[in-house]
Amino acid sequence: MPKAPLATIVKYCDKILRTAEIGDYDGAANGLQVENSGAVTRIAATVDASLATVKLAIAAKADLLIVHHGLFWSSSHPWTGKKYELLRLIVENNLAVYSSHLPLDAHPKLGNNALLCAALRLKNLKPFFESRGQKIGFQSRQKISRAELAKKLERLTGSKPKIIPGGKNVCERIGIVTGGAGAELKLAASEGVDTFITGEGPHWTFALAEELGLNVLYGGHYATETFGVKALAAELSKKFTVPWEFLDHPTGL
Repeated sequence: MPKAPLATIVKYCDKILRTAEIGDYDGAANGLQVENSGAVTRIAATVDASLATVKLAIAAKADLLIVHHGLFWSSSHPWTGKKYELLRLIVENNLAVYSSHLPLDAHPKLGNNALLCAALRLKNLKPFFESRGQKIGFQSRQKISRAELAKKLERLTGSKPKIIPGGKNVCERIGIVTGGAGAELKLAASEGVDTFITGEGPHWTFALAEELGLNVLYGGHYATETFGVKALAAELSKKFTVPWEFLDHPTGL
């Protein structure tokens, strides 16, 4: 059975994702969150680290789980109840967990934003949308009807996007930031886009989008962020010759 040292994989991930250089939310804890006994024979990838996805990883006989939303976002104690069950399962089943949030969003080849742009066939990409000290998204100048763009997004994600038709019927400057960037419509509009694709946003953004003259397509937080973990796991599989699989556990949000 092929295997690779966990430390070598982690070092490679940290390097290509620029983990130490990319700013993020205080609780994100990017990088290796839980180590195992030291070797990796099978990689699993999923969007969220949770009790359910850990169980899926164990069933898949993975010993490294790659996630976008990690285990730690706030105070993570006491280790009781379901939290204890989660940690016990991770440790008892020798499962390492590696998390990459904004570093994976921002990556120019493996990132959620770059890959969604590529899948939508948006070209001439330029950095867009500053978050925590760096641009994490991309924008493109391209004419396409709002309706056709929504159809393309639905085909890619498998879920119908929620549309706020605040702008013109024909989009000309499109910005993409996957996940939960809907609360930042003013920032998106200030960078000149007339259409903003992200995962989700608050109720009050409907009125704001109309005031800004901005088309907004909410493609789903989960649905827009499956791209990066798949690409990272595939990259690791190719480099270290260990198998990988994607564990789909959609939230519908």
